[in-house]
Amino acid sequence: MKHTHLLRRRMLLVQAAGAVLVLATLPGCGFALRGAPKFAFESLRLQGSENTPVARELQQTLTDAGVRMFGTALPASPEGETGQVVLTVLADQRERSVVGQTAAGQVRELQLRTRFRFHLATAAGKPLLEETELLLERDISFTETAVLAKEAEEALLYRDMQSHIVQQVMRRLAAVSAL
Repeated sequence: MKHTHLLRRRMLLVQAAGAVLVLATLPGCGFALRGAPKFAFESLRLQGSENTPVARELQQTLTDAGVRMFGTALPASPEGETGQVVLTVLADQRERSVVGQTAAGQVRELQLRTRFRFHLATAAGKPLLEETELLLERDISFTETAVLAKEAEEALLYRDMQSHIVQQVMRRLAAVSAL
């Protein structure tokens, strides 16, 4: 009994030492947690379709990252500042299409799409990011007996795609090196 307890204790020590060794070597291989993005600008004016779900989440994410936000739906700056760069939202669409049916014509599979198109320029109009379209698609099975559950799943998938698009836009904005 005592021997088994000591053996277990040694195995735990070996496992802990192995975990520490793995964690200690991660920075040496180039692995690093993604930190807060650094931007070449301090303020941004959002225009176009600025009251869509993706645009609202993008506004919040940029504000949380320390960027001052301006736009028609946002409060005006007391100094009259309009933003160093202008992000124009050209399209923010959600699409839903049937991709699978039974022999009786009942819907069995849907495809959900979120499409976000934008471009970025300086306040003077110099292009920083050409028109960019981000498109995410998700497939979802469908059954008429679980319509409410499928609606909830669909809403969750749209929110997930929205967050992924915001993160992709944030990475593209962080890649702008100079104004």
